[in-house]
Amino acid sequence: MRFSATDLVVRYPGSGRPALDGVTMDVPDGSLYAVLGPNGSGKSTLMKAILGVLRPVAGHALVDGREARAWSRRDLARAVGVVSQAESIAFPLTVRELVGMGRYPHLGALGGERDADRRAVTRALEQCDVEDLASRDVTTLSGGELQRVRIARALAQEPRALVLDEPTASLDIRHEMAILELLRRSADGGMTVLVVTHGLDMAARFADRMLLLARGSVAAEGPPGDVMRSETLERVYRWPIAVTPDPTTGDPRVTPLRAGAH
Repeated sequence: MRFSATDLVVRYPGSGRPALDGVTMDVPDGSLYAVLGPNGSGKSTLMKAILGVLRPVAGHALVDGREARAWSRRDLARAVGVVSQAESIAFPLTVRELVGMGRYPHLGALGGERDADRRAVTRALEQCDVEDLASRDVTTLSGGELQRVRIARALAQEPRALVLDEPTASLDIRHEMAILELLRRSADGGMTVLVVTHGLDMAARFADRMLLLARGSVAAEGPPGDVMRSETLERVYRWPIAVTPDPTTGDPRVTPLRAGAH
């Protein structure tokens, strides 16, 4: 599944400038693609536009070659698993029940779970290391536990693509790495994975390509080695930054310097 945007412009009512201003990107099928940028740069807005939640003022947002807003919500939910930045759980649910909600787009008219649905839920619980929480009320979970459960719900959909906004927020090192390795394996297996993140180092380590946004516009796009340059990051984040090869992995590593270091 491919995501793309061409000259995309999105403006919120009452705003003096567009939230997205002429953004063009192409997320290849079966890739792990990271969207980065400072707070307010348009990352979450881009995700919503790509999913057809926001109507652009100009330009196009396509999902597999079709305008995002032309997809029915049910068809899109079958094809794309989404993990938003935050959500509130309005009523008591067990972890198993919440993850099982990922199967709703696939259920028939009577809505009963089938063996295939139960297998998908069990597999998703195991993939996200939350099978031992299955009977817990979700309101009793820590922030990191809930995040893993929400990712499990998206995986239970058995989608062709995943779109995740800050998927490793609140996670400890072990679970952050486990989720990122799971996303990397998913992409290697043919799933398209679009990740919005502040994690520059982890994006450089796991992503095939990166899009760097600044004030709603594209500051850089390409493989991590092309995007993760000190002069580019300093301009976008407005802070002195050094980019050096990680001595263990060889991937670009970002080190914020003290103010006035240059």
